[in-house]
Amino acid sequence: MAALGRAWRALLGPRAGADAGGRRGVRALRRSPVRVLQPESSRESPRSPAERPQPPPPPPPAVERSAAAPGLWYEKAAPGDRRLGKVVTLAKSKKFRDNHGKVLLEGHRLIKDALEAGAVPQTLFFSTVGHLKLLPEAEIKRASLVKVKFEDIKTWSDLVTPQGLLGIFSKPDPAKMSYPAAQLASSLPLLLICDNIRDPGNLGTILRSAAGAGCQKVLLTKGCVDPWEPKVLRAGMGAHFRVPIVANLDWESVPTTLPAGTQVCVADNNHPDALPRGAASAPLKSSPRAAPEHEDEEGAAGIPELAAQHYYQAWARAPVAVVIGGETHGLSGAALRLAASTGGKRLLIPVVPGVDSLNSAIAAGIVLFEGKRQLLWRQKQEDDRQELP
Repeated sequence: MAALGRAWRALLGPRAGADAGGRRGVRALRRSPVRVLQPESSRESPRSPAERPQPPPPPPPAVERSAAAPGLWYEKAAPGDRRLGKVVTLAKSKKFRDNHGKVLLEGHRLIKDALEAGAVPQTLFFSTVGHLKLLPEAEIKRASLVKVKFEDIKTWSDLVTPQGLLGIFSKPDPAKMSYPAAQLASSLPLLLICDNIRDPGNLGTILRSAAGAGCQKVLLTKGCVDPWEPKVLRAGMGAHFRVPIVANLDWESVPTTLPAGTQVCVADNNHPDALPRGAASAPLKSSPRAAPEHEDEEGAAGIPELAAQHYYQAWARAPVAVVIGGETHGLSGAALRLAASTGGKRLLIPVVPGVDSLNSAIAAGIVLFEGKRQLLWRQKQEDDRQELP
């Protein structure tokens, strides 16, 4: 029986095997990979990563633009707009302002004064379109106008009642500014030199007094607070755009910025050895507080003596410069040496005994307006002499 089965399989085996093998061959043919031929240019040499086609850049985020007036467009700030972060940085960092040549201005009056004086706006942030209508349209067209929420401006501003208008400007160059015609017409050969004025409020008030008195120029020596700090700008009330301000000067370069023949006087705030009322001028050596703490004994010993007189006596002759010292260190030795080299005097402001010395800003206002009065009187005297036959 077994022999019969083997014989039967031997008879049928080749046929069945051929069918099975044929089917397996078909399946194998179907499963073989298909070779893809590349174009001839691709097969010649493989491309480097830099030569390979790059995906297109993502489209920029959509900017919502609106028209505030014919030809005047603004955009609405999107959440996370990086430009908004510069506002706080500009307000708090002098290094950032110096490195990037930018300043931050806030409020309608200050920004309008800046625009009219020729300051270059870069970005204006506003909460309502009505703010733009208060500014010269031709000037703000040069800036990027960005509408933001008033809540954001309240967060950035350190004012109690923000106006809803902030501007980032290029740091103004005094040589390129266009100061008001009325200011130029009232300018006098009177200059102010600030020596170690470190309080922002004091410096802003001093600048305001200098503009009001008709000063020709204001010089700030190293050690003074940055005039573009927000607190100084607020206290100055627009004086930054009415009188040229030259900042960060060392004392060696101060004489080169003064007109030829300038006499330099120093304001002394209630000197302990003040002359009695009506006394004549007398030589007076500087007080100990006139030498800053960083000056050594050798430098203090070289401080010259200056003739002292009351501020209301005649001292102003064109051109003249007045040095105002800070309340902490007083006048520096460099200021006294410059005054001595020009034949200048020490101007005393007497106060009632027992009363503390005056604020630097108050002292500056007293001396500057007295200098203005004397210069105008001298000018009138000369005009009267020329009219005589």
